[in-house]
Amino acid sequence: MTVKNLETPIKKHVLLAICGGIAAYKSAELVRLLRKQGCDVRVVMTHSAREFVSPLTFQALSGNPVHTELLDIDEENAMGHINLARWADVVIIAPATANTIAKCAHGLADDLVSTLFLAATCPIFMTPAMNQAMWNKTITQDNIRKLESYGISFIGPNAGDQACGETGYGRMAEPAEICRHLLAESKTGVLQGVKVLISAGPTREYIDPVRYITNRSSGKMGYALARAALQAGANVTLVSGSVNLAAPTNLELVQIETAAQMYTAVLSHAGNNDIYIGAAAVADYSPVAMETAKIKKHTEQTSLILHQTKDILAEVARLPNAPFTVGFAAETNDLHAYAQEKLRKKNVDMIAANWVGQEQGGFDSEQNALEVFWDNGHASFAMMDKNPLAKLLINLIATRFNEKNRI
Repeated sequence: MTVKNLETPIKKHVLLAICGGIAAYKSAELVRLLRKQGCDVRVVMTHSAREFVSPLTFQALSGNPVHTELLDIDEENAMGHINLARWADVVIIAPATANTIAKCAHGLADDLVSTLFLAATCPIFMTPAMNQAMWNKTITQDNIRKLESYGISFIGPNAGDQACGETGYGRMAEPAEICRHLLAESKTGVLQGVKVLISAGPTREYIDPVRYITNRSSGKMGYALARAALQAGANVTLVSGSVNLAAPTNLELVQIETAAQMYTAVLSHAGNNDIYIGAAAVADYSPVAMETAKIKKHTEQTSLILHQTKDILAEVARLPNAPFTVGFAAETNDLHAYAQEKLRKKNVDMIAANWVGQEQGGFDSEQNALEVFWDNGHASFAMMDKNPLAKLLINLIATRFNEKNRI
């Protein structure tokens, strides 16, 4: 297997933590690819991991001793976990089992890997690998969301056949895919000091005090973009509709409910930002008037009069000193045609379009795929987890932004 389009060696200190699962065999290839990209790799293993692959394998591939014990008497101060954590530029837990994910989410530290997780101050990646039922369990997803809110990045899992004979999400990402994400992560600072405004989530258009019109947007893509922009060095303002997500730290959060409130919040900030990413699913129509009391059920049919909401994306693009403006388009058919029409009609710099109403990706999903368009340009991002997808999109936006501004 080869890793394509790796422009320059990463040249990082990579600490690879291997947990107990059949996917541990993939970690050997990951070590080889990282070494090929110029990384200095050191490996730590749980006791369970050693049941699947011998530490000798990783010692031979990495060229360094493999660490398995929390308190290492061979270390000068017997604090090998602290020394390793300070040495690392990045930590990758691959495979990350449901058990290790749960321990990290709750701050437990009863083995070398979980203790390193708490001691590390560098970026941390997890590449989950587990049975599809374990992956889909609510408590596992809650643990992942908690870790994401703390700034932990997840690569995968992928869908496919599993060692247990079942099929679904839970397969560890391929080593080449992990390597690509680490390369993207190594390009830190692509938006250093750039001011980025992002809108995310749905709006609520109230009919009466207890009812409203909304949509299925979860806000996950917008929040992933906010995290990716922060990691790229940007100063981020996030205008968010009502979502069940923890906002990333170190940004300005503006919470809204209605399309009118989002319009006011975005337009009041847009002039002070260099880039605007409109990832929110803003209602196109809103009730003309909200009833002051709950509407009672009197007749079999009733009518609701709606009026068109203001076009936030187009208004931002029309500003005298408009920021680099990126819109989103969720389409159920003719995606390419509608996205390109939106690019021209709204006069924005870039449109990121995705399918909705299909089996995978889009609303409510942890994964998405994007078709990105700009003047005389197009890029395709295949179906993947929204966090690494957001990093790829942020890198593309940074490239186009810098080209436009001749940086």
